[in-house]
Amino acid sequence: MIWLLLSILCSTFIFVIFKLFTRFKVDNLLAIVMNYITAYTVGGIDHGFEVAPWQVPEYRWFSNVVVLGFLFITLFQIMAFVSQKIGVSVVSVAVKMSLIIPVLFGFYYYGETVTPTKVMGIILALPAVYLATWKREKVKKGLAYAWLPLLLFVGSGFLDAFLKFNQHEIVPAEEHSLFASSIFGMAALIGFVFIGVRHLQAKVHWHWRSLLGGVALGIPNYGSIYFLLKALEYRGLESSVVFPVNNVGIVALSVLIGFFGFREHLSFRNVMGILLALVAILLVASENLF
Repeated sequence: MIWLLLSILCSTFIFVIFKLFTRFKVDNLLAIVMNYITAYTVGGIDHGFEVAPWQVPEYRWFSNVVVLGFLFITLFQIMAFVSQKIGVSVVSVAVKMSLIIPVLFGFYYYGETVTPTKVMGIILALPAVYLATWKREKVKKGLAYAWLPLLLFVGSGFLDAFLKFNQHEIVPAEEHSLFASSIFGMAALIGFVFIGVRHLQAKVHWHWRSLLGGVALGIPNYGSIYFLLKALEYRGLESSVVFPVNNVGIVALSVLIGFFGFREHLSFRNVMGILLALVAILLVASENLF
């Protein structure tokens, strides 16, 4: 469970850094690309830079790295767009409720155990995510973009399920750090394309704050993926346990940090969501904890 806990902590720390981006007026896109460069470098340090970047395409999982890198950078851009056009709470719910996709994938493809307590925990996880992330914000009218939350739901769920597939079927355990860093490296390359487009539109404003913010973000970002892969690798934890506990744990801890660290208001629904999240985690992971 230690790998899963570390993944939750790293993912939650990403939330904290994103909150600080607004305070320090950090350019999101520049920071995100710098974050991927940093994560790639951290991964290189982890595996000792034994493999040169031009040797990575020789690995059998390279084409999957291209897909994952593309999903990383494009889903972030869609999240930002939906936040502006429809609402932040819509993004939170769509992304976190996508946990149902890798869970169903684990049940169907790997024949993971289905128990009443686990099913009850997964069912409770969905309203827990909704209630914990609920905000009294007016959702903007954007019927033309109504399909985008669904795209976020499917895309985020597919990304998690595809990570599990690669970890289990394609990537050897000793190549996990190289695999993770390669995903971030590919996301950075694709991110440079986005920056190039913005540069042509004269919308790029380079500043040391954005670069430093990207470095701060990249370290826990690498950890969130690397530790998630390690948790999926552990034989005592099925993916139908890992993904609900990971997603619901991130939501609950992020909301609590928002309350205690940033003085964000917690409504009655948010408190009920956190309590439901804890119950859901205990039910889903009961067979591994007790």
